[in-house]
Parts: sequence; structure tokens; C-alpha cells
Amino acid sequence: MGSIPLTLGTGLLVCAAGLAPAAALAADGQGVTVTPASPPAGSVVALRASGCSGTTGTAASTAFVTDVHLAGTGGDLTGQAQVRSTAGAGSYTVQVTCGGSAVTGSVTVVRQSQPDAPGVVPASPFAPVHAGGGGTAPLASADARSAGPDTAQAVTGLLLAAFAAAAVGLLSARRRRSSR
Repeated sequence: MGSIPLTLGTGLLVCAAGLAPAAALAADGQGVTVTPASPPAGSVVALRASGCSGTTGTAASTAFVTDVHLAGTGGDLTGQAQVRSTAGAGSYTVQVTCGGSAVTGSVTVVRQSQPDAPGVVPASPFAPVHAGGGGTAPLASADARSAGPDTAQAVTGLLLAAFAAAAVGLLSARRRRSSR
């Protein structure tokens, strides 16, 4: 698929998701709105709970990676949740508990589209990444730091320092002679 049709298709999808109502609220103005209402597995959704008493709440659903902390004022709480990448297509209940009460809504997970080429895996990490230090990570461990330099490294360092001191001394003496 070319980049222009992909861009246009994505733009139309975003417009359609923004214009379509995410979820119907109950007649009394209480409920949970999930935007977009039909996300693919692994995506991030915005949550809005209306009709809550209090300024914090927790949203829970089997579609989400973990329970979500919501915060807000005036009875409207907001937050973001990530849909499990392993969530199957279907409708899931979202329950928000806040201030001793609970409001519910739903999210409909849709099946992800297939990659363009066979055998192509979407670029999404599935496990924590060992980051920091790069190739020096083994040297930064506590065991490497407690060992210190060995004899060969100490002698090499002392020889380099002596050579540098001798070079500075010789250059200083040479400059003094030429300035006379």
C-alpha cells in the first residue's frame, strides 16, 4: 500500500472516530466514554467517567493491561488505558469505581489488520528492554566496580603519567631556552 492512500485512509479513520459518539451516556448523565470506541488490540484509549462523586477513581476491564487511575473535578474523571495486545475482538465491560459509586461503559476491541507483507511482525516490544550502558553494562555492575584495576593496568597508568610529566618538563625547558 502506498504512502498517500495509507495517509488518506488513516486521516479518514481518525475523522470518523472523532465524529462518531464513543458511547451513549445513560439518561441521568452517568457513564463511561471510551475514545476511540473500537480500538485495535495494543492501542491506547482515552477514558472519561461522568457522574462520579469525588476527584479520583479506578477503571477496570479485562481488555486493559492494568487497572487505570482516573482523576478530575466536577464529577468528570479522565485517564488513559492501554488495550492488551492479546485481547480478542469483542465487547468488554469497563467499570469505574469512584467515591463509593460505580459507573459502567463498554469498549469494543476490533481485530488488527494484517501486515502488508507475509512474515512481517509489527514493531511493538513484547518484553522489557535491557537499556542503559550499552556495551559497558557488564562493566557497570557492582562486581566489576569492586574488583578495581589489576597490576598491569596500574603499571601502564603510572608509565603514561610519567611520560606525560617528562614531555611537559622537556617542552617547558625548551621554551625557556628559546625565549632568552
